Amino acid sequence: MDQFVTSSISRRGLLAATGAALALGLAACASTDPLAKQANAGDGKNYIAGDGSVTEYKAADRRQVTGLTGTLFDGTKVDSASFTGHITVLNLWYAACSPCRAEAPGLQALHTEFAPQGVQFYGVNIRDEKATAEAFDRTFGLTYPSFNDKDGGVLLALTRYGVPPAAVPTTLVLDRQGRISARILGQADKGTLRALITTVVGEK
Repeated sequence: MDQFVTSSISRRGLLAATGAALALGLAACASTDPLAKQANAGDGKNYIAGDGSVTEYKAADRRQVTGLTGTLFDGTKVDSASFTGHITVLNLWYAACSPCRAEAPGLQALHTEFAPQGVQFYGVNIRDEKATAEAFDRTFGLTYPSFNDKDGGVLLALTRYGVPPAAVPTTLVLDRQGRISARILGQADKGTLRALITTVVGEK
């Protein structure tokens, strides 16, 4: 059995537990963690922006994303089993998040660049109603789909793999085995993300 599979706690309970764990974690590491410092600053941003840090994982250290299921805004059901055989980029966002808006054009450009090589992009919208998300897509010309994740199901699945539940945006690159090969906390730099995708595209 997958050691990361969650027990039969309700999703609501998991969301509450995740929020409590985040609060405790931020309090515990406020002196050194930039996310904690921002959370404790009380600056009214209504999100915790990552610091742009990039983590890459060697093939032997990568964990396969399992147990992720969600629904795209167009009603399509997607689960993590469909990631296998493809390189997948997952980007957590919502419309009022300033760094999400700043990185959107670069994400779309990379989607266009790498789509012919079989790289699939998905947004994971953690907050917005469908109309708001679709307006964002039109504003920035986004053509890749997003999960409607207001209930937190996709986010909760990803927290098992080192995605802070309140770090928005966060971008993950998955290799062809559906394993996380890289993570960017905070606004994704286009050149950096291109390099991370290029690395897994070149893997056999």
